[in-house]
Amino acid sequence: MPQSSHFRPHRALFSFVLELLLVGFAFPANAKTTGPSTGVLLAANQGEASLSIFDPLTGRELARVLEGNITGHEVAASADGKVAYVPIYGSSSVGEAGSDGQELVAIDIASRKIVNRLDFGHAVRPHSLALNSHDGMLYVTTELDHTVTIVDPETFKIVGVIPTGQSESHMLALSHDGRFGYVSNVGPGTVSVLDLKARKLIAIIPISEKIERISVSADDRTVFAADQMKPRLAVIDTETNSVKAWVPLSTPGYGTAPTHDGRWLLVALLQASQVAVVDLKTLQVVRTIEVPPRPIAIVVAPGDDAAYVSCGRSGKIASIKLSDWTVQRVIDAGKHVDGLAWATFR
Repeated sequence: MPQSSHFRPHRALFSFVLELLLVGFAFPANAKTTGPSTGVLLAANQGEASLSIFDPLTGRELARVLEGNITGHEVAASADGKVAYVPIYGSSSVGEAGSDGQELVAIDIASRKIVNRLDFGHAVRPHSLALNSHDGMLYVTTELDHTVTIVDPETFKIVGVIPTGQSESHMLALSHDGRFGYVSNVGPGTVSVLDLKARKLIAIIPISEKIERISVSADDRTVFAADQMKPRLAVIDTETNSVKAWVPLSTPGYGTAPTHDGRWLLVALLQASQVAVVDLKTLQVVRTIEVPPRPIAIVVAPGDDAAYVSCGRSGKIASIKLSDWTVQRVIDAGKHVDGLAWATFR
């Protein structure tokens, strides 16, 4: 953040050094593995082509890194928490006209600089991505090609592609065992199931007229996708690759995130400016939490102590305390803040 012109030089230097320490050294490798002190929160600001880096202990924005002329919507972190990956999607929304991105950028979190760029070679609208902790590869939806592209984060080169069999392949979630990828195809209203080891499409699951974000339960037995046309959430059985139940909602849901203990599912209710909490034992909404307008994406901290909700219209991120389901902090983010990720320092 810019310093006041009234600050003395040695004070400005002290603040700069302190900020570097917060990013690079506040969370050593032998730190506790639970709670917000294990890393930083990353947020893609769709409305201004930037990435925000936050200290979740205080909600303070440590840095805002510009991505280029066109914007990325989603972000993921490297296994060691040192690098943020942002696919550069373009100026449009899914299925709409606009500029078509074709790059993936790597941002060093400590130095706050872009350190690598991958050009896909043509317009693909790369959008959602996930790091597979089992094979070490990055999986990126390449929407215009109807594929998921596999990138080696060490060499930053493309090493494979997997067809989705559908258009508008927009969002991606991986099973925790590293075996399967689940892709939400927005306009077709389907989910593509990918065998990551064999690198092939194994199923297409019809869900509804239109879907968007997607998530996988902690035990890998269930996938969640919200119907964008009706107030209900699809519960997909990963054994049969079919919808086994619907969770009724008050308004259509958007982003979802299960807690790591497998007990709860948080659902962004975009139209209501609320987050619904679903009891995964009963598949019923047990409470709703008021948040700033237009909640979109949700990420749960590693220790299950807090969840962070991007609220695009207001440029805010709501921090929800999971022990009592209260909003403990509202964080100022960038214009139309969208995808979130947690960078865990190792």
